[in-house]
Parts: sequence; structure tokens; C-alpha cells
Amino acid sequence: MAGLPNVTVDDSRFDYIISCCSTCDLSAPHLSEIGVHCLPFHYTLDGVEHPDDLGATMSYDDFYAAMANGASTSTSQVSVGVYVDFFTELLSTGKDVLHLAFSSGLSGSYNSAVQAAGVVLEKFPDRKLYVVDSLAASSGYGLFVDKLAELRASGMNIDALRDWAESNKLRLHHWFFSTDLTFYVRGGRVSKIEGVIGGMLSICPLLHVSRDGKLVPVYKLRGKKRAIDKCVQMMIEHADGGSAYSDKCYISNAACIGDAEAVKSMVEGSFPHINGGVLINSIGTTIGSHTGPGTTALFFWGDER
Repeated sequence: MAGLPNVTVDDSRFDYIISCCSTCDLSAPHLSEIGVHCLPFHYTLDGVEHPDDLGATMSYDDFYAAMANGASTSTSQVSVGVYVDFFTELLSTGKDVLHLAFSSGLSGSYNSAVQAAGVVLEKFPDRKLYVVDSLAASSGYGLFVDKLAELRASGMNIDALRDWAESNKLRLHHWFFSTDLTFYVRGGRVSKIEGVIGGMLSICPLLHVSRDGKLVPVYKLRGKKRAIDKCVQMMIEHADGGSAYSDKCYISNAACIGDAEAVKSMVEGSFPHINGGVLINSIGTTIGSHTGPGTTALFFWGDER
């Protein structure tokens, strides 16, 4: 079946297919459980290309250790041809497809997916293939994927689901902070001078994903404790229902599980009705190629960003 070989998808109980990309930063068992197909991005580590296959061929610990030891990383968008093959295989099952794409503000892959859909629909003119720009990243994108799978399981049809996704995607909040600015400097998101000063003063930038799906710095906070406090404060200010928030909440982290656990503890203390408690995932190799180790991110549903 199309997508990641380590994700076994049984969606026979559903009338249509949901798919996404590996930048959703969910685990393979999670995607298998909710019945979602996943297309891998690719990254290079010291010039060697690898699939972003949710840690199957290279563990996240090994990946971030390599970065910390000076390995160079890069990523590239998924090509139109790869999406054509992916969508063709999915549509060949006889079902329609809704593909939730990685944010267009962070990658050109959404545009590749749209172009590919046009090509594939010429072969399947009587079928539906919807491509939705998530305007989301990492496990925020994953939280979106999970919500769509939940709505599909409740009986929502593909057209209603596409409309819901388009109408609600800006209610998805992302709040990131990092204790290591090295890779933000390398990627141009933080200047070299800001990186030096930030390191000297223990500055932790707090960033969010904007309305156009871009990663944007919002606050510069001195010390990790303040960054964690501010991150949780953003959820207190923006979450659906305030302290009565009862939807799901995800955290992702890049080799800093202690920071993720600290955020989780504060969130669960402030929001006792979260559905299933807070789930911690790893930031995958595509997004991690740009953040490096030391980044923690919090995701929840709230008011429009």
C-alpha cells in the first residue's frame, strides 16, 4: 500500500481515504490505529539521503546526536511525480481521497500535491481527490490529522470533512521554544549576532505558526523556566473553553524529553479535562533538520490565530 512501509493501514471500514505526510510527527502505531496513509519526506545527513520514516531506519536519538556532533542536514520538498504515484495508488483502491498537506508556509510540497492531484484526476475523472493546506507543522499537523480521522470515524463524509478542515484550520495553535539557537542561526531564522547574545543571556525564543502557516518568533524569554511558563500561558489564554478544555493536546520535542515532560505536567495541572491526557511525540527528522535538538512544541485547539 502507498506510503510508509512501517505504517500498516486498515481503512476497510471507511468509505474514503485520509492521507498526510511524515511531517505530522505522529508515531507509526498512531497512524496505523487511526487508519491514515502517510507519505515520507526525505532529508540528507552529511550528504546521504534518508527517508523521514518516523524513526524506523534512524532513531531520533541517533539523528539528534549526529546533529549535536556537527553533522550537516538539509531537506527538499516532495516532487510532483512522487505525489502522482502516491495518489494514483490510493485512488486505485476504488476510494476517494482527502490529503492533508504540510503547511504551504514552510514547504512547497503543498503546491506539488495540488499539481499532482490535477494530473491524477485526469486518469480518475469520476473520483474525488481533495488536497487541503493544513497551515500546520509537526504534531500540530498531527493533531489536525487525528481530528480528521476522528470525524471520519464519527460518520462525516469526505465533502463535509474537507469543508470542516478548511473552516477550522486556523483554530490550531502551535507554540515552540528552543534552548539551543545553533540551528535557527544556521537556517537564517535567527541572526548570528542574536544567536551569540541569546546564548550568553540564555534567551529562549517562543515562536508560533502564523495565519499563513509560517514559523514566526513572538517573544524572547530569558531562561527555560520562563519559556515553559509562557508556553503554557498561551494555552491558558487561547484554548477552547479555557481551563475546561476537553479536546486533545500534543507536545513534540527534539531530544529534550525533560522539557516536554515539564510542559506536560503544567498543562495537565491547568487543564484537568484534556481528552486522554497530553501525548508527547518526537519532532521528526524533516522538521528536526531545521530546529536541531532542544526544541519543544505545544499544540491545542483554540481561538483563531
